[in-house]
Amino acid sequence: MSMTLKDRLTLALLDEYKSRATYAKILEKFGPVRPFVNIHEAEGRHVEALVHLFETYQIEVPVDHWPCHITVPATLKEACEQAVDAEQDNMTMYDRILAETSEPDVRRVLLHLQSASRDRHLPAFERCVHREG
Repeated sequence: MSMTLKDRLTLALLDEYKSRATYAKILEKFGPVRPFVNIHEAEGRHVEALVHLFETYQIEVPVDHWPCHITVPATLKEACEQAVDAEQDNMTMYDRILAETSEPDVRRVLLHLQSASRDRHLPAFERCVHREG
């Protein structure tokens, strides 16, 4: 069953909302720790890029309900481990969405967001796990 553009963009945006809210809550609990402080800012830019696509295609932007539903792990190491899993899930989600996406502007944004997770966020969180271990 194929997803509509609205379905694909919504899936991506909700995932980016979740990451942004999770990293914000981690920063509230542990303070401005790396890599969460930098990656939280990046997630905000990811949300902005996706919202721009919603606006371009005149699709209603979903509300971000994630801040009310986030539970922060007890330790920074656990937060880093959770973030590794989340970034891996994010890359898999983008694989699924990209397989059904033909719009060039949408593909460009999704590939960029997937690349950020794979090439910057995941390695930073893996370093965090080892540093905290």
